[in-house]
This record gives sequence, structure tokens and C-alpha cells, in this order.
Amino acid sequence: MKALNILPDGYSQIYEIDLQKNKKKSLLVNGIAFLISILMIVPMCFYIPIFELFSFEEGMAQYFIRFGVLFGLTIVYMVLHELVHGITMKLCGTKKVKYGFTGVYAFAGSDDYYDKKSYITIALAPVILWGVIILVINFFVSREWFWVVYFIQIMNISGAAGDMYVTFKFAKMPKDILIRDHGVGMKVYSKDK
Repeated sequence: MKALNILPDGYSQIYEIDLQKNKKKSLLVNGIAFLISILMIVPMCFYIPIFELFSFEEGMAQYFIRFGVLFGLTIVYMVLHELVHGITMKLCGTKKVKYGFTGVYAFAGSDDYYDKKSYITIALAPVILWGVIILVINFFVSREWFWVVYFIQIMNISGAAGDMYVTFKFAKMPKDILIRDHGVGMKVYSKDK
């Protein structure tokens, strides 16, 4: 289905989520993100101890370079994550994607309405695409650089907690739903019964 720029007749709002305004849901999503991070860090420490990230064996300059690269990659990753959302929206037929940063959340949004399948694709596209790419990169970096790349993967998976939350929520809703994602919040519509 192509993105719709007008809500069809006979549809009413059945659900709304706005992580900027709903502190309870925001805490839940951030709690899930934190739990995912812990579940990814702890077992990996048995494979390559996290102290490798803080190693001075290659010198003080390499230590600061690793953290500078980690900081830079974090910014680049956040932009690329939202671009993948936006590109997927475009592939669904959206004419104009809005990008922004609220201070807490980076976002890609639109005024269009998406069917359930299209929206779940939009929501999960970045975590799947970057998950595979980052996994491959992690296999080729040295031990000293492993955690730099792996922290980007942690951000990828845990940072998609909101996307996974809405995917789970919307998957249980009727097949006919239409979702309008304006960035940090979304409204869900269904046919009137």
C-alpha cells in the first residue's frame, strides 16, 4: 500500500502514543532500552572484556582516538538511523519526510498514513539494516576496537526499543489500521464498526 496523505472516510482514532508527553510510556521504553543494553554488554564481556576499550597498551593517543571515534560514530549512527526510517517512508510513497531532534529523541516523521505492514517495515528497517552491517564490521575489527563498534550495535538495538514497542503494540491491532507518525508520537486509526 502506498502512503495516504488523507485519512479515508470511516476511520476514527483508536490509539495514540507520544513519548515526549507520556512520561510513563517514555520510562517504560527507556527501561526496555536499558535492559537490552545490559543484556548485550554482560555476556559480551566474557568474549572480549570491556577493559579492552580502556586499554593504554597502544598509547594514550590511541585511547583518546577510540573515544573520539565512538563519539563521532554515535552522531553519525543517529543520523543514519533516522535516514533509513525516512528512506523507507519515501519507498512507501511519502512525498515529504520531516526530520528533527527534541533533545531526547531524534526522529523522522510524516503527515501521511501508513497501513500496518508498511509501518512495521518503516519501524524495523533501521535496526535490521544497521544490525547486519554493524555485526559484519564487528567481525573485522581488532580487540581494541571491538567495543567501539559494539557500542554502536548496542545503541542500534537498544535505541530501537521504541520502534520495537510500537511494532509489538500495532501487531496486535486490527489489520485495517492506519498509522500517522509525526516524529516522537503517532496516532492509530481504524475503520468504524
